[in-house]
Amino acid sequence: MNASTVRFVLVRLVATVLVLILIAVITYAVFYLLPADPARLSCGRPCTPDNLRRAEAFMGTDLPWWQQLYAFGKGIVAGRTFGTGAAAVVCAAPCFGYSFQQNASVSEVIAAGFPVTASIAVGAAVLWLLLGVGGGVASAVRRGRPLDRTVMTLSMAGVSAPVYLVGLLAILLFGFTLHWLPTGGYVPLLESPGEWLLHLLLPWCSLALVTAAVYTRLTRAQLLEALGEDYIRTARAKGLRERRVVLRHGLRNAIVPVVTVFGLDLGALLGGAIIVEKVFSMYGLGARLIDAVRLLDLQVVVGLTLFSAFLIVIANFVVDLVYGIIDPRVSQ
Repeated sequence: MNASTVRFVLVRLVATVLVLILIAVITYAVFYLLPADPARLSCGRPCTPDNLRRAEAFMGTDLPWWQQLYAFGKGIVAGRTFGTGAAAVVCAAPCFGYSFQQNASVSEVIAAGFPVTASIAVGAAVLWLLLGVGGGVASAVRRGRPLDRTVMTLSMAGVSAPVYLVGLLAILLFGFTLHWLPTGGYVPLLESPGEWLLHLLLPWCSLALVTAAVYTRLTRAQLLEALGEDYIRTARAKGLRERRVVLRHGLRNAIVPVVTVFGLDLGALLGGAIIVEKVFSMYGLGARLIDAVRLLDLQVVVGLTLFSAFLIVIANFVVDLVYGIIDPRVSQ
C-alpha cells in the first residue's frame, strides 16, 4: 500500500469519525432537547411531581444539556450507570440508552433484532446486485434488441411496484395458493438452516425484484456511456474480445455509481427493513422501531435511529475504500 493510498484511507477514516460524532450530537438533540421528556414518559401514572423528580435524577435528565450530551456520548464508548445504590442500572458499552419500559438496554434490543434484519438485507442485496447488474449489462450489450426491450419493460414494472404489494402477492401465490413456502416468521440460522432459508426466500425475492429494477436501469445507462468512450474504441481496435472489452474495461468504469448506491442501500436496509419485516411478520430492527414509536419508548427510538445512521456512514466509508480498489486514480 503506497503513501497516497494510506493518506486516502486516513482522510476518509477521520471524516467518517467526525460525521459519526455529528450524527450522535444531532440525534441526541432532536430527541432529548425538544419538548419530549424521557423522564415523564417513564414516570408512570399518576406522575406526581416527586415521582417526576426522582425519574429525572435516576435518568440524568435533570442535569444541564451539555452534561447529558457528554454522558450520552461517553455511554456509547465506555458504558454508563443510571441511578445509584442497589437500584442502579448498568448499561454496558456500547450503550445507546436504556429502555425502562422493556427493562433492557437498547444494545440488547438491537442485538436481538439485528440478525433478522441482517438476514433479510444481505440475502436480498446479493440477489438484487446480481440481477440488476446482470440485467443491465445484458440490456446494454443488446441495445435496441428484443432482450433490451424486455429487460427495460420488466425494470419499469419493478420500479413502479411497491415492495409491500410484491410481498403480499408473493404470499398469496407461493404461500396460500401453491403452499410452497412459509408466509412469514423467522427461524434462526443456527436453529435450522433449511427453515431459515425457506422463511427468507419470499422476503429476499420480493425486495430484490423491486430494487434490482433500479440497478438494471442504472447499470445499463452507465455502461452505454462507458462503451462510447475513446478507450473502448481503442481496446476494440487492438483486437480484444468483445466480452473482455465490456467486462474488463466498460463495466469496471460503469460500476462505480452502482457501488455508491449499493453501499447506501445496504446500509439503510441493515438499519431496519421496516416494510418487509411487517409484511412477512419478522421482528427485526424495523418492527422494533415501529413498536418503540407506538409505545413512546424514546430511548429505543434514539438508539435505533443512531445505530441506523452509523451503519449508513460506515457503508459509505466502505464504498470509498472500494472506489480506490476499482479505480486507483481516486486515491491519488
